[in-house]
Amino acid sequence: MKNLRIIPRLDIKGPNLVKGIHFEGLRVVGKPESFARFYYENGADELLYMDAVASLYGRNSLLDIVKRTSEEIFIPLCVGGGLRSVDDIRKVLRAGADKVSINTAAIANPELIRDASHAFGSSTIVVSIEAIRQSDGRYECFTDYGREYSGVDAFDWARRAEDLGAGELLVTSIDREGTGTGFDLELTAKIASSVSIPVIAGGGAGSARHVVEVVETGMADAVCIASLFHYDTISRIAKADESAFAAEGNVEFLQGRRGTVSTTRVKEAGICAVKDELERAGIHTRRIPIPS
Repeated sequence: MKNLRIIPRLDIKGPNLVKGIHFEGLRVVGKPESFARFYYENGADELLYMDAVASLYGRNSLLDIVKRTSEEIFIPLCVGGGLRSVDDIRKVLRAGADKVSINTAAIANPELIRDASHAFGSSTIVVSIEAIRQSDGRYECFTDYGREYSGVDAFDWARRAEDLGAGELLVTSIDREGTGTGFDLELTAKIASSVSIPVIAGGGAGSARHVVEVVETGMADAVCIASLFHYDTISRIAKADESAFAAEGNVEFLQGRRGTVSTTRVKEAGICAVKDELERAGIHTRRIPIPS
């Protein structure tokens, strides 16, 4: 049995790590490099960097951050947002990324998946599926960081992306993203059962138990998590460097006084706590010594 991968997701706007709900209302959390380093030291299996405003500018702006991170962190790094061509992907990989996540450009030009997988290998290409459940029960793909309706059925697109050469699928429920109400198990399970490539589940983790559920019921091969980890990590980093952290954003919101019902549903947990819960459920995880 393969070890389940735990992948912290870091959404980045300019120089800052941000977090929202349904990909909206983004609030500054801190410095992405600080969080990335903390997650690496505490057992993350991979990291996902996502440019949250790439769709506004039509390009990925993370090259400098990726380069700095890759020089200090030695686990796979996946980068997404604003990657429109094979040349864009090449630049991110040269900066230090190990994988790329593509969504908007892939739906606009599906042959990009084939071209990129031929150029760099299928294991390098992750197709991101950001879906919203419609009133009739269908799941539709959205592009541009969840802003634009594509008219593409999520399940049809998952199968086509695999056929075109995607090595993995990152499946995110926009309905659940940032809410702490748990993953969309129907969405994840239906996609996982229809493809033979790994499926990474994202959107909705509010407790360690939710992670167990999306593996057992949702059939996920890996889990991508933001709020659950960020809200746990924020106080730890703040205590380590209170003065530097305080300038990064709305600290009161992130230190428990968040002001909305949905964010208070998140039962903060670190990577080790999530892996402990998975192990108790009989789900194997990768355990590594904490770097000195």
